[in-house]
Amino acid sequence: MALILRYAARSDVGKSRSKNDDSAYAGHHLAVVADGMGGHAGGDVASASTVLDLVHLDRSDHEDPANVLADEIQTANSILSELVQTSPKLAGMGTTVTALLLHDDRLEFAHIGDSRAYRLKNGTFEQVSIDHTFVQRLIDEGRLRPEEAEVHPHRNVLMRVLGDVDASPELDLASHPAEAGERWLLSSDGLDAVVPDHVIEDAVRYSDSLQDTVDRLVELTLEGGAPDNVTVVMIEVVEATEEDLAAAAVRLNTQPEPDDALIDDAAAVPAATASTGRQNNDDGTAAAASVADGAADAVDLSGNPIGAVRADLIRRELSTRPHVLVGAAALATETGQIPIVTQHSTQRRAAALLTHKAPSAESPADDEPEESVRRGWIVPAFLAVMSILLVAVLWFGYLWTQTQYFVSQYEGRVAIYNGVSQNIGPIQLSHLDTAYNIRLESLPVYQQQRLNSSIPARDLEHAEEIVESLRVTSRRNCPDPAPTPTPSPRGERSTSSPTQAASPTASPSPEAAESTATPTASAAGGTSTPQPTPTIPPECLGGPVE
Repeated sequence: MALILRYAARSDVGKSRSKNDDSAYAGHHLAVVADGMGGHAGGDVASASTVLDLVHLDRSDHEDPANVLADEIQTANSILSELVQTSPKLAGMGTTVTALLLHDDRLEFAHIGDSRAYRLKNGTFEQVSIDHTFVQRLIDEGRLRPEEAEVHPHRNVLMRVLGDVDASPELDLASHPAEAGERWLLSSDGLDAVVPDHVIEDAVRYSDSLQDTVDRLVELTLEGGAPDNVTVVMIEVVEATEEDLAAAAVRLNTQPEPDDALIDDAAAVPAATASTGRQNNDDGTAAAASVADGAADAVDLSGNPIGAVRADLIRRELSTRPHVLVGAAALATETGQIPIVTQHSTQRRAAALLTHKAPSAESPADDEPEESVRRGWIVPAFLAVMSILLVAVLWFGYLWTQTQYFVSQYEGRVAIYNGVSQNIGPIQLSHLDTAYNIRLESLPVYQQQRLNSSIPARDLEHAEEIVESLRVTSRRNCPDPAPTPTPSPRGERSTSSPTQAASPTASPSPEAAESTATPTASAAGGTSTPQPTPTIPPECLGGPVE
């Protein structure tokens, strides 16, 4: 047999509150409680927007039930951020969310904040949710006892909520097997702040009906002072009767025809923001109030009131299924002051709301082909742009390397290279500029090691200065030049000078070494004799290699 949820819900304004920031929804497949925060201009908007953006999940044909609830809550969080962008006065608003989604024989659970979920199953009553509060973290770390948390000055400080603070808040997610007869209680923190857990358990166990349970718990909260708003949702897992199945079949086969005009109006809705609240007068009556200035008078491109378009879409969806809606979300639906979301969100939901069909493989939304085409060219375009940027970066990087110089060795000689000494795989980032007749063996060992690892230079002129320094060092280590005889004309005579030496002399300077030695006269006879010419090895000259 198919399983469905029986439900009851109630929400009331705390005695110290001017409006109800709580919202809740319960149907045959979905139950959700949201407790908004953000002061005068935000709490009711956050909770109402979140709940109304989740109500379309109340059905049994989800393709991926394990993830759809979490995905939709993250989408609701993005919508809250968009609301803040369109209306900055809503900055800082947020909401808790505690939700259950029934699919076949599983209950998908999602939770963030300090609203609570209790379960009574097989005679055991327990709290399923974990409060995302500062004091609960202290308790978990062993730094605070549970009884101390009740009077801790920061017991209401939340560590995780939906809102405009975190683009992807962390949710507590779980999947529980569903059995006929088990009961769940979802409530805002206004309940557990006043009513002890054992009293809550007694109400869940022994009340005659689900509605009696929620009424009793709300009344106990109000009698206890109700410093905060209180919202309670009770659900029970039951087997669907033949009447339930027949009614569901009738609703499926008698869907209203889509209203093209309304779809056009929804598609034209620009990004705007409206919010609702409840203000208690002295006589106890409630009046709707708009938080966003001018929201009630805003119109879309077709001339229809924005709130009316949005409210009509929600009303049409809700009219197709049994449900209960309470708190700020109910007031927003009744008054038409629906928190407006972005144009894309309204267009996406319009077709599904009016046809009462969720996007699926069998019945895709009308805009899916367009979305597929858009996704089809976005990825190649992105890859092409990234490839162009990568090539440009590499090219300019290579050009930069060609402005650099370093001194190293080439085939055992000193050489200047243009580029950098590193290579990228097979790509050479340098090339030989000039090789010099300066052998490495003529240099000290430490300079040979420096040349093997390359000596960086600021520019070509600096590189040439480094080579010149190495040339001087190399000449000091070169051997003395070997004498080479130089022939002179036969019979030529010269007179010797008294100051000339008896043996040939060579100038110690390189210039004199490279010139022909001057013949000297013999001390005995004064006859001219050929004198040797010293030669210097090319490697000691240090010039460029031809």
